[in-house]
Amino acid sequence: MTRKKVKLAFIENNTARKTTYNKRKKGLLKKVDEISTLCGINACAIIYGPYDPQPEIWPSPSGVEKVLTKFKTAPEFDQSRRMVDQESFLKQRIGKAEKQLKRQWEDNKEKETTMLMFQCLNAGKVVQSDMSMHVLNDLSCMIDHHLRKIGRRIESGDSENVIHQNESESEVMAAQSQVQLPMEPPLPLLPPPPPPTAPDDDEIEMMSRLGWV
Repeated sequence: MTRKKVKLAFIENNTARKTTYNKRKKGLLKKVDEISTLCGINACAIIYGPYDPQPEIWPSPSGVEKVLTKFKTAPEFDQSRRMVDQESFLKQRIGKAEKQLKRQWEDNKEKETTMLMFQCLNAGKVVQSDMSMHVLNDLSCMIDHHLRKIGRRIESGDSENVIHQNESESEVMAAQSQVQLPMEPPLPLLPPPPPPTAPDDDEIEMMSRLGWV
């Protein structure tokens, strides 16, 4: 089960605020102890609270003094590189929220313009007669954008078809060059007819009986 998101605002109820303070203070000191032990770094914590007469110090006064001395001897740039106060923290949060708001506004505007474009396409005309020039310009830009996308898809599709067609023709030609058709054997040459010979006496007599001569 996920935890409920905590609202970052001042707690008006005194009892609830004190309970939250003690709970968060214990958790903060525990995290400082964990990061110091796991990562082997020097860390300290000083917490001034309205419910304690003395500030809460971790790990000890000498340990805190050692860490603060090392921090103060560092260059000024290194000291303030990642340091923020309440004002700078709020400015960062506000800037981040403004960027998210702008991004969401642009997303909503694009969706509304796209919906209006399809409504006009389905109706075959402009469905709203009281649209401002700014809305008409956005609608025109949206239509041009989709037309360019369609044109690019058509062009890419035609080029792909041409490429596939050329590849198919090349493959067919390569296959035809590799296939060897069987050759039919040559027809045998007929021997020339024998030269005519003169009939002998018996053939002449037979031909005369038959009436051929």
